[in-house]
Amino acid sequence: MTKLMTRLGDAPLSAWIGIVIVTLIALTAIFAPLLAPFPEVEVVGPQYSPWAAPHYLGTDALGRDVLSRMIYGARNTVGIALLTTALAFLLGATFGLLAATLGGWFDMIASRVVDVLMAIPALIFALLVLTITGTSVFALILVIAVLDSTRVYRLSRAVAQGILTMDYVEVARMRGEGLFWIIRREVLPNAAAPLIAEFGLRFCFVFLFISALSFLGLGLQPPIADWGAMVRESAKLISFADFSTWQTATFGLAPLLPAGAIALLTVSVNLIVDWVLHLASGLED
Repeated sequence: MTKLMTRLGDAPLSAWIGIVIVTLIALTAIFAPLLAPFPEVEVVGPQYSPWAAPHYLGTDALGRDVLSRMIYGARNTVGIALLTTALAFLLGATFGLLAATLGGWFDMIASRVVDVLMAIPALIFALLVLTITGTSVFALILVIAVLDSTRVYRLSRAVAQGILTMDYVEVARMRGEGLFWIIRREVLPNAAAPLIAEFGLRFCFVFLFISALSFLGLGLQPPIADWGAMVRESAKLISFADFSTWQTATFGLAPLLPAGAIALLTVSVNLIVDWVLHLASGLED
């Protein structure tokens, strides 16, 4: 804990900006029911109300409060992206470490399966599978996790292969240590830094991928609040924006709210990842 606090104290301004923003978004997602002024799917006013109390960001095409849906969108979009990334890492890192440690036929079969999956464009494959299986949350998480686990597999396998050539691993094998002991005590601690950094990058890709699918209508389905779907729903308002008055100017700003939230979270996570990679490299400022 003391070492962690020391590293946080030495973190650059960019990393602190990312940490603060990600923390605020995480707290918003966790306490969404307490922070949102209105329920997620309830019609609470007329269509396209201007930005004024009690609807500080107006209402959408159905009369739902946009601010409330933005807050619940943080819980839905970010929460599902985090769960999907965790599942992708569980699959990819597990098989990657096993392939590097076992080698032989297991490594060959697993690597060829990963090559086949990576050869198919991810968006096209996801669109095809989700069209066939339906756009349930379970199917969305499973499809994206399987697709993204291929990248994690490649990284974890490559990192583990480098670690397994080290002398201390050979010593552990000569002592008679088992496979899972070597992975748990020798490989994982030394592979933690690049894997943590990759987790942040994968989260960004998954987050953007889910938002893109929602924008196309195959992500989180209505009436669930989702930032990607909110961009699609409000995009047509740009045509009606008139910046001569504040009331009509807000039409043009409506799509920028969820789009800006997506961009803000993506940039913030990348700022943290850059710092983690800098720590992992061992370089000094």
